Amino acid sequence: MPKTDTQPTTAVVLTALPVEYDAIRAHLKDTEELVHEDGTRVEQGRIEGTSWTVAIAELGEGAVNAAALTTQIVGWLRPEVLLFVGVAGGLKDDIEIGDVVVGTKVYAIHGGKQTPDGFHARPEVWHGSNRLVQAARSALRDMADVRGHRKPIACGDVVLADDKSALAEHIRRHYSDACAIEMEGSGAAHAAHLNGQLDALVIRGISDRANRNKHKADASGSQQLAAKQAAAVAVAVLRKHRPRGGGSSDSKEGPFRTTENTVYGGDHLDFRGSTFNGPFTAKSDGR
Repeated sequence: MPKTDTQPTTAVVLTALPVEYDAIRAHLKDTEELVHEDGTRVEQGRIEGTSWTVAIAELGEGAVNAAALTTQIVGWLRPEVLLFVGVAGGLKDDIEIGDVVVGTKVYAIHGGKQTPDGFHARPEVWHGSNRLVQAARSALRDMADVRGHRKPIACGDVVLADDKSALAEHIRRHYSDACAIEMEGSGAAHAAHLNGQLDALVIRGISDRANRNKHKADASGSQQLAAKQAAAVAVAVLRKHRPRGGGSSDSKEGPFRTTENTVYGGDHLDFRGSTFNGPFTAKSDGR
């Protein structure tokens, strides 16, 4: 039976498609299902050899949907880290299928004003967390089997399958540094921004070149490859990134030990969801 209560969760990894979800899930151990009172479901597990507890969710397509469900999940699980991980179309000739783009910036590409003189873009942009971008920089150095790029990502509620289209020209003109295009990153990034306390990052594996051959690339298994590579980078980022409470895979302190409402790590106690009436005194164990 799925669980309806929550355990302490430090990282949330969101996806849009089943292939993306499955790629992340393959890295988790001891998974269990949690159910929000409104019906939203996540699977929670752990990444072996780290102190992270990770919840993963498949949200479906679109930025509006991603924003709404990200807000709900973040309010429910209260993570330290939010990653949106999946596939994308490549926008640059030097970005290959199977490469991974770590979003230093995420653009919402449809904002603007249509005038008699033409369309004037009014860009919205969210920057990836510096802490996570730096973790990605370090992680990618150690990943010989992944070709990674730390570059901006374009986001719009559209599948781009024609590099000669007006939309493709719009992106080249107004978002010329964007190296990938996808559909959900701006929604998740905006929800993280409004939260004000989250480290958030969008990670995308390139599954096609956003051109008329997209269907051929998809049929060849490129989405599975791109999702697998993006998931590997996401896990590598979490292995590098240190939770605020202390404790990590390369820390001298031991791993977190969890109970229903308490997370222990090093000299840090994080009583999540607990209420205290009266004084509380913490004592060391004499070390």
